[in-house]
Amino acid sequence: MTSLTATARSERLPAYSLFAMILSGAGLPIYIYAPKFYADNFGVSLTALGAVLFGLRLFDVVQDPVLGWLSERLGEARRLAVWIGATVLAVSMIGLFAIAPPIAPLLWFALTITGLFSAFSFLSINFYAQGVGKAESVRGSHMRLAAWRETGALLGVCIAAVAPTLLADYVDQPFAIFAYSFAVITVLAAIAMLPEWRGSVTNEPSPIREILADKLARRLLILALVNAAPLAVSSTLFLFYVESRLNAPGMEGPLLVLFFLAAAASSPFWSWLAGKIGPRYALLSAMMLAIASFAFVLTLGEGDITAFAIICVLSGATIGADLTLLPALFAKRMASVSPNGGQGFGLWSLVSKFTLAFAAAALLPILEANGFSAGDANSDTALATLTYLYALVPCALKLIAVALLAATPLEEG
Repeated sequence: MTSLTATARSERLPAYSLFAMILSGAGLPIYIYAPKFYADNFGVSLTALGAVLFGLRLFDVVQDPVLGWLSERLGEARRLAVWIGATVLAVSMIGLFAIAPPIAPLLWFALTITGLFSAFSFLSINFYAQGVGKAESVRGSHMRLAAWRETGALLGVCIAAVAPTLLADYVDQPFAIFAYSFAVITVLAAIAMLPEWRGSVTNEPSPIREILADKLARRLLILALVNAAPLAVSSTLFLFYVESRLNAPGMEGPLLVLFFLAAAASSPFWSWLAGKIGPRYALLSAMMLAIASFAFVLTLGEGDITAFAIICVLSGATIGADLTLLPALFAKRMASVSPNGGQGFGLWSLVSKFTLAFAAAALLPILEANGFSAGDANSDTALATLTYLYALVPCALKLIAVALLAATPLEEG
């Protein structure tokens, strides 16, 4: 065990875990908390927040491929560019949660979250592209690097998802403390990764059209889009569901702990299972478990906290497969199709974020149109709508993902 740890350190895999941790902390948890934070504290409507998030994703349609193109051409400027990106990420997080809006709250939300997710995109693209080349020098190649990287990512999601609610028991401004702490850790992660950024490009960049022309790469992107949508739906509605449908305010933090700890703990298992039965059947197993978990949510009502906690553990465990195996499969394909990886992971970043924004843009207005109001008493119709959106929609999406996976020839990769 000691020799394995020493080998990982010599390969600088812990640095990849730490950097993945701060990136994941700036992704999914922000979609969980930011809309409710601005609705509760500044009275911004859910429909307006959803519109801003969706508009940002339309911007990403242009931005992320451009950032991928830029990533492949940075050369000696890569280290400086990553430092700038990390700084923008940290400052934007502080602006979003720790500074009272100096202008209209909706506009401030739009500005700070644009900075946050633009930096997130740029850093993610460079980070995953760097992993394509790194895997060549790592014992165990892509899957071993992915295990370290995605385990760090899952831990980052866990910490960022539960920290604000846990801090609320001890401090007056939990989101401000979270934002400043995140900024400090971002600096440390950037320092740890400093030796890893290559100063030159060893292969000619691959145009996006060549990546999209590759049948397997294209199918993996489509699969990632559909398969990530259920998590986007449940993440967008989680806080509302626990507070209003289960009538369990204050339980959001512990339940999020269960969900994301199950995801983090399951990651090594899914990597092991993929090695035994192949990534296709490992992913299919996770998908079927997710469908069963979401279906059971339809039977729950007020006070069913214990049953929902069990569902959080089971559904959380399935996320470990999604976030560990799919990125590794795509990285493996990029090693053949686009060795520099920049534009390929620009597309991957776009797909990952689009699902979250689309969920917010589609679901939050539907909730509001059916009379749902965050933190207030809601009608049976509003609560039923919340339940169907939270549970039934992910079931349908996962079934589509199962069909896509069954039709995807992973053995070609």
